[in-house]
Amino acid sequence: MPPLKNIPTWKKAPFIRLLVPLIAGIILQWYLQFSLTFIGIAIVFFAVLFIAFRLLPEKARFSINWINGVSINLLIMSVAALITYQKDIRNSSTWFGHTYSDSDYLVVRINEPLTEKAKSYKAEGVVETIIHHDTARAVTGRLLLYFSKDSALPGIQYGYKVLLRKNLQSIKNSGNPGGFNYDRYAAFQHFFHNAYLKTGDYAVLKEKSVNPFWQWIYTAKASVLATLKKHITNKDELGIAEALLIGYKEDLDKDLVQAYSNTGVVHIIAVSGLHLGLIYILLLAILNRVPVVKKSKLLRVVLVLMCLWLFALITGASASVLRSAVMFTFIIMGENMGKKSSMYNSLAVSAAVLLVYNPYFLWDVGFQLSYLAVIGIVAFQQPVYNWFYFKNKWLDKVWRLTAVSVAAQLLTFPICIYYFHQFPVLFLFANLIAVPLSSVILFTEIFLVAFAWVPYLGVYAGKLAAWLVMVMNTFILRINELPIALWDKIPANLLTTWLLYALLLGICYWLLSKNKALLRFSLWMAMAFTAVHAYGKWIVYKQKKIIVYNVPQHRAVDFIEGSSYQFIGDSILLEDGLLQNFHLKPARTAMQLTRRSDSLADADSEKRIFTFGDKRILLIDTALVYEQPAQKIRVDIIVLSKNPRLYIPQLAGVFDCKQYVFDASNSLWKINYWKKDCEKLLLRCHSVAEQGAFVMEAE
Repeated sequence: MPPLKNIPTWKKAPFIRLLVPLIAGIILQWYLQFSLTFIGIAIVFFAVLFIAFRLLPEKARFSINWINGVSINLLIMSVAALITYQKDIRNSSTWFGHTYSDSDYLVVRINEPLTEKAKSYKAEGVVETIIHHDTARAVTGRLLLYFSKDSALPGIQYGYKVLLRKNLQSIKNSGNPGGFNYDRYAAFQHFFHNAYLKTGDYAVLKEKSVNPFWQWIYTAKASVLATLKKHITNKDELGIAEALLIGYKEDLDKDLVQAYSNTGVVHIIAVSGLHLGLIYILLLAILNRVPVVKKSKLLRVVLVLMCLWLFALITGASASVLRSAVMFTFIIMGENMGKKSSMYNSLAVSAAVLLVYNPYFLWDVGFQLSYLAVIGIVAFQQPVYNWFYFKNKWLDKVWRLTAVSVAAQLLTFPICIYYFHQFPVLFLFANLIAVPLSSVILFTEIFLVAFAWVPYLGVYAGKLAAWLVMVMNTFILRINELPIALWDKIPANLLTTWLLYALLLGICYWLLSKNKALLRFSLWMAMAFTAVHAYGKWIVYKQKKIIVYNVPQHRAVDFIEGSSYQFIGDSILLEDGLLQNFHLKPARTAMQLTRRSDSLADADSEKRIFTFGDKRILLIDTALVYEQPAQKIRVDIIVLSKNPRLYIPQLAGVFDCKQYVFDASNSLWKINYWKKDCEKLLLRCHSVAEQGAFVMEAE
């Protein structure tokens, strides 16, 4: 029997070969949306093909063995498509979206404790009944509810039911170029509508529906949060402590989170496999000192898995936590049965289990990053560690930790650039301090929660946890202030990301195997990557356009030429804060806009009409009085902002313009009024708040 190291990875981890068609089937079903009939026929056909192949004589099977592999893979793809089809709530005949109309009443069950936002309370609701003309019909579906803070809000809790009659709003993207695909993100969680409720929009029913297990989970989470809030009073330290221990992010300071992201250590406040691994170590250390548990291997396994899964559920059961919980489950059970399998096989099995449970995890960034990080560590940690040898054991430990960070970053940085368009240059140094420190903080917080009832012990544990978090925050903020801390605004798309992965893997495996074919492959990938980037630069050089962004309650217009842009809008959007980063920065990064200018567009003396290329744009944000001119003034676009007291017929009498744009700073009722006037006058109009950002090419 050949030594294990000579066996190919795909043979040591056979589940990888099953995972590939599973992923392919999920992707095909989401993008092509096959019908249930088509999927059923495919499953039957490939199942019959597989069985028929097995019935052939052995000699015939040997000569056409490829049919066996093809039929198995296509059968798995078809089953994956079926699972994805069934997980899409829109394919259910009982989904409330098929029959709901604005005049209907809905009975909605509150499915989680309310979360406080700046201006509202947010909760997930499950629609149970539609009442249409006094006829009740049982339905299914999920709904995002926002209760206004100016409403009475009579103590709504998990399990309560509310009767509401409110026009539901479809969840939509902002439509800004390069913006976050929020409607797809919500759809993957089965949310397609939301409702903003004020007093009078709903009534709380006497009937309740509470699941005792989930009630216990929510109560436990609330108890942990209450303990942390009692003993950690500083807001910044409390927010990090809550996120690090149980993944609660509502109290996090946005600028502090950005600093953690910029330094490459945001993973320590996003509960993941690191946290589960630390808790696993702690559990083993405790249970191995309990005589009864130490003697019973089965009892130890049950207790460890129970604690890990309870922790995963209390933290919100994100994709990265579930991945870790499932993988730990397989590893622990395998070890205790005396069967140690390949880590790649364990990863493939855990991924398959999670994707069967929820195929939409495939698009979850946390899911992707967690698997890539673990694969990187398994594949490259030892080769990286072998680069240097240190006799001093402490230097050796530091280098081993550094090697883990480098290996994890190798496979995650291309996808991080794709999603976030930035690279934390000082991630090695930041992780070297932050990871061990966050581990100490985690254990301190666990001790605090466990012994908060003991006089003085809880107080001093809380002070220690707060001080440690303060030290970590200060360290991260100081690193973030360094000018070389972050490489920002890196252009990337799907093609460049795949090419970067091909180049990266080719170089890595060439260094490991010294195979010249891999070197040639890497050089070809480098050339292709360079060519694609060069083409992108040429597109940027040629671009010239006008964008009216969708920024709620604000005016935001960019005139774009090459890599330069001129911004016209509210001054708050000039600040490098949350509004700019969320609404404007993604578009500017996608279009590779690196220079801000104040002279791209010529403006008249009142700065209302801007001339940009061959386009004339009129920006109006206040009520104006125009006299009827002898000849109408020609403009290409009229942009209305800030709810000016104007009428479209009045403007049409003064300006020769065929395109009106109503930005997101206007009220919807006023936009609807203007839209009706445009329809009567046969004028084109674009509502940014409803249709997304307005983009026009200029010559």
